[in-house]
Amino acid sequence: MQRLLSPPLKALMGSPCLRLLVPRAAPRAQCGCSCGISRPLRPGQYSTVSEVALQAGRGTVSLPSKAAERVVGRWLLVCSGTVAGAVILGGVTRLTESGLSMVDWHLIKEMKPPTNQEEWEAEFQKYQQFPEFKILNHDMTLAEFKFIWYMEYSHRMWGRLVGLVYILPAAYFWRKGWLSRAMKGRVLALCGLVCFQGLLGWYMVKSGLEEKPDSHDIPRVSQYRLAAHLGSALVLYCASLWTSLSLLLPQHKLPETRQLLWLRRFAHGTAGLVFLTALSGAFVAGLDAGLVYNSFPKMGESWIPEDLFTFSPILRNVFENPTMVQFDHRILGITSVTAVTALYFLSRRIPLPRRTKVAAATLLALAYTQAGLGISTLLMYVPTPLAATHQSGSLALLTVALWLMNELRRVPKKISPELTSAVNPPLFAEEDWP
Repeated sequence: MQRLLSPPLKALMGSPCLRLLVPRAAPRAQCGCSCGISRPLRPGQYSTVSEVALQAGRGTVSLPSKAAERVVGRWLLVCSGTVAGAVILGGVTRLTESGLSMVDWHLIKEMKPPTNQEEWEAEFQKYQQFPEFKILNHDMTLAEFKFIWYMEYSHRMWGRLVGLVYILPAAYFWRKGWLSRAMKGRVLALCGLVCFQGLLGWYMVKSGLEEKPDSHDIPRVSQYRLAAHLGSALVLYCASLWTSLSLLLPQHKLPETRQLLWLRRFAHGTAGLVFLTALSGAFVAGLDAGLVYNSFPKMGESWIPEDLFTFSPILRNVFENPTMVQFDHRILGITSVTAVTALYFLSRRIPLPRRTKVAAATLLALAYTQAGLGISTLLMYVPTPLAATHQSGSLALLTVALWLMNELRRVPKKISPELTSAVNPPLFAEEDWP
């Protein structure tokens, strides 16, 4: 049968059309496939129709190499660092009550600060037209205004830096073909979230610039918009850091036991609890709830204060009652520390790699440090340096929780080359090539 079929097949292989689609063999390093062919291609020959289209359209590498993955991973690590800086700087801006000093928003125009006395006077006069100056800072001097203005200016300029750090390298890596299809979608989502974050920041500031004739409270931004602004920044940070760690850290081949499955699930739940506790801090900051009850462990003279449910309907108290907001933040903080402690002792019962054990121990140490910082901030009536350290500690705790989750992630099942060859056998044996 082989003698009968061999001449027609060789004649068929002489056809120019078929030579375009099924060439001589290609090494796996060039085509990325596992077709089992080992003879190298001549220039201009391609093994599949998709590669012909790829070479005709772009001329870039179809799959990212390990080196490219490391470069992308380091880039995303730098991106997550810039987001962390923006979160910390934003917290300091809020603590120094500087967020409402710039009363308009321009993407390019506001990048140039005032340079002379006349420009500073004009900027100060714009600020004097809004509620924060009229109610809270009516005796502020120009020198004091410059301080809060530069705080807000620094935060906005840092936000623009974050956008550049995401978008410019993303465009470069995309053009070079270093991003896989899945990574392209993720990078697009991250860049879109950066742009959304900037718009959300101005939407938040606008809520503090509005005139409220029926209110005699201190002008402040909406705690809902502040929580949305912080929450989106934390999502951006977590997504960037997780992707970076997944590209840079080699996965551990852990035995899939029931104990490991429970530990992995518990680590996910603990990280979610840490995230929720950090997010609840936005409501504490937005309502100045840290100044309501400055005692611990009791709130005043009782464990449960009487004014928890002052507002009606009851659900409003969770987000608008400073007493309830501080109470919730306390409960979430204590629950987070308890969960981290339980997670640490669970991890001690399972044989884990050294790096994973270090992550679990670091998470435990940071949890108790963060709790100590929170209690100290409360008892000392929220001094700015200590409160800023406490806010930064929440980000550090979330970082290590994500690191531990990444250490425990499941190794994806990969199809072996032998199985791939069995499923997709080559059309022609090597000895049949002309």
